[in-house]
Amino acid sequence: MNTDLALQQNARTALACLDLTSLNDADCETDIAALCEKARNGVGLPAAVCVWPRLAAFARSQLPPAIAVAAVANFPHGDVDVHAAVRDTVAIVESGAQEVDVVLPWRALQAGDTKAASALLRAVRRACEGRLLKVILESGNLADAALIRNASQLALDEGADFLKTSTGKSGTGATPEAARVMLQVIQTRSKVGAPVAGFKASGGVRKVAEAQVYIELVREVLGVQAVGPSVLRIGASGLLDDIQAILGAPAQSATPSGSGTY
Repeated sequence: MNTDLALQQNARTALACLDLTSLNDADCETDIAALCEKARNGVGLPAAVCVWPRLAAFARSQLPPAIAVAAVANFPHGDVDVHAAVRDTVAIVESGAQEVDVVLPWRALQAGDTKAASALLRAVRRACEGRLLKVILESGNLADAALIRNASQLALDEGADFLKTSTGKSGTGATPEAARVMLQVIQTRSKVGAPVAGFKASGGVRKVAEAQVYIELVREVLGVQAVGPSVLRIGASGLLDDIQAILGAPAQSATPSGSGTY
């Protein structure tokens, strides 16, 4: 395929799989209105907009039904406070959002406390039945492939619909190495008849060329049929600007300040 055509195809795929994100501490309705305008006025619609729970209802009011609203729970710290995580989750459900991105208690897992990690995810899953649940492993902090594999298996055991790499708030975001481990766990489960779980690359994906790495990994490990928003998501704030530049639309200047850290 012509290089330019391949880049454009990857840009379209990245857009269809994009969770357009703003998770700045000071985000307010003005910031989210700008984010939602950006989501509505690109060269196509992203899969979702991802925000804080306190802004999820507002985001839902600003978007067409074709764009989902995701919000974060137990974020970004990944503590073991079940009540706080459930409180976040209930707020997300009551806002009308369709998706919950919850941080796995990764420090507890590192310390060998799988029971605490499982208990929190189990409670969150119960609190958001009928919603899409993405579990953030914080794979850059887990670092070790065996720990990432264990975290992936634990999350799926507790009902995760998607495995997500990172919060975007720590030193290391998505990496191809961690992504491959996570995808292999998903693939292994699907071979024994379990539904195919999704994968979300998040943290440091700012260019279509970077997104392409994860698109190709999903295609390689899970098959070409998995390359779409039902299985692949890419969490990012600045990626849409590069997508628009490649597809011939001018980049908008309305990105909320600081959101490019995600």
